Amino acid sequence: MKNIAVLVSGGGTNLQAVIDNTLNGYINGRVCVVISNKEGVYALERAKKYGIPAVVVKREDFGSEEAFNDKILEVLLRYDTDVIALCGYLRILSEKIVKRFDKKIVNVHPSLIPKYCGMGYYGLKVHEEVLARGVKVTGATVHYVTEVCDGGPILLQKAVEVKEGDTPEVLQKRVMREAEWVILPEAVELVCKKLQGIEG
Repeated sequence: MKNIAVLVSGGGTNLQAVIDNTLNGYINGRVCVVISNKEGVYALERAKKYGIPAVVVKREDFGSEEAFNDKILEVLLRYDTDVIALCGYLRILSEKIVKRFDKKIVNVHPSLIPKYCGMGYYGLKVHEEVLARGVKVTGATVHYVTEVCDGGPILLQKAVEVKEGDTPEVLQKRVMREAEWVILPEAVELVCKKLQGIEG
């Protein structure tokens, strides 16, 4: 069973999808730690509810980006992390972390990459842009994390219909429900399986 660290910045709905799928046995792993770069977010409450260790590592508490990322790496290693899932984590991981966990870090993004991704595209901003452009089909992507923002190899994608009268908030919820909460657990399990294959 693999140790999965989940990095969050907000409510943690994707964290919940990962937790649920470890508990029901779909993912052959367990969430070993939740790391947030913000205090007071609901994702921390979700971790507490399931007895999962939660650690807050805020950028403003460190003199440099390097020191901030070194602290995250220290926490990841302390909890014997095998796989990392970025679930609405609004920071870029350092090259040191990315290389240490090569092909072991996945991120879920609320669009069909290469559309509406990269710096500045996150959360509702993605859905606002989709609606502004009149796009008829959107969706979500899970990709491996590299040093390039949203630029790593794609693991899974799922399309979602854009409906007449959608608001960014309504579309966001549909993309979460129909795509993100489906393909993120699937991708985490894929990585867990690959690691089990490598190690035995």
